[in-house]
Amino acid sequence: MLVVVPDSEENIRVVVKQRMKALAIDLGCGGVTVDLLATVEAYPKPDDKIRSTSLKIQGGGNVGNALTCAARLGLNPRLISKIADDAQGRGILEELEADGIDTSFLVVSKEGNSPFTYVIVDNQTKTRTCIHTPGFPPMIPDDMSKSSLSSALNGVRLAYFDARLPDTALVVGHEAWTEASSVPSALLSMLLRLPNVKFAIVTLGGDGCIMLQRSVTEGDQSEEMDIDNLLESLNQKKDSNTAIPTCISSAETKLRANGIGTVSGRLFIGTAEKIPPSELVDTTGAGDAFIGAILYAICAGMQPEKMLPFATQVAAASCRALGARTALPHRTDTRLAPFLRQTS
Repeated sequence: MLVVVPDSEENIRVVVKQRMKALAIDLGCGGVTVDLLATVEAYPKPDDKIRSTSLKIQGGGNVGNALTCAARLGLNPRLISKIADDAQGRGILEELEADGIDTSFLVVSKEGNSPFTYVIVDNQTKTRTCIHTPGFPPMIPDDMSKSSLSSALNGVRLAYFDARLPDTALVVGHEAWTEASSVPSALLSMLLRLPNVKFAIVTLGGDGCIMLQRSVTEGDQSEEMDIDNLLESLNQKKDSNTAIPTCISSAETKLRANGIGTVSGRLFIGTAEKIPPSELVDTTGAGDAFIGAILYAICAGMQPEKMLPFATQVAAASCRALGARTALPHRTDTRLAPFLRQTS
């Protein structure tokens, strides 16, 4: 059993059994929305009136996007979420089902409204602005019976939770990060504070990602290495001429963060694909695509050296069209072939 738990009520919890079966069942619990996406030549100034250059209406939401990605890669997702019985809700439902996601555990309210988000994509800066309207009534634990929850969990090999409780998240985030002066030190601090966490990953947008993996055993490493210095040495190994995603890793060692403590493990850098400006359209769902690919990679038993480039490749693919799901690749995509040959 592998557990990745940022220990908060706004959390992403991943619980994985290491053996993967064909079409492994994964369960997602969290937000689904309708995204109303408009591209503009430049973001409007206050009181401006401008025209969009293109428009798309598409399903969205962190869990919805991540499970869509996982489904297209070959997993068999189930979804726990809540929508209303309105036009937006019916659209959300139809789109999820078209991608093969089991929506039988989706709660549908007879009244209220389904969540939706306005997304303004700036063609000039390649950025996006999201304006979210939550669904009503919100989902509560009593919306699902114990028998329904038990059925939803039956046969599940992986569970992904993305709850939206920002006030709690701020408190927990402050507690987890205050002692750390850098990203690597923060990752080390998290592993010390959360002893069941096997690894933690932070994404850095166009700069890729950093992963800290805990050693299975503490070992006998007598020499300690400062984790920030180690990251710097790994960064120096990057090849600036390489456009495709790569992974650079350290040896297993005892890592130290000053004033925080030590953890035995390995540090990884995952570089991002260098997308030509002419091909970069919309980054709205890049993070969700990365998570969906990580979920698949864990089930497939990928090692970090393959998992990180795979996930960044999937995320890069999602940026090449308007909307979080439009360009999410399917398992048959030739760009993924090098990663999937030994996991089919």
